[in-house]
Amino acid sequence: MFSESRRIHLIEEILRLKNEDTLTRVESILAESKEQRNAKRSAHDFVGIWTKEDALLIEKAIEEGCEQVNAHDWK
Repeated sequence: MFSESRRIHLIEEILRLKNEDTLTRVESILAESKEQRNAKRSAHDFVGIWTKEDALLIEKAIEEGCEQVNAHDWK
């Protein structure tokens, strides 16, 4: 199902809800999602998501592409 179709399907299901507890849980999930979208991110949020191999590849790419000084660029 495409994303837009999924959204429409969820809206239709929410409109059919009769159980107050279920509606409250849906509201809670949506509020939590909104908080996560609006939360300020920190570099600490990303600690541990790279494997050692990923980190080595990125470090190598930085060394090869970014940390090269060309003496002629300064003239």
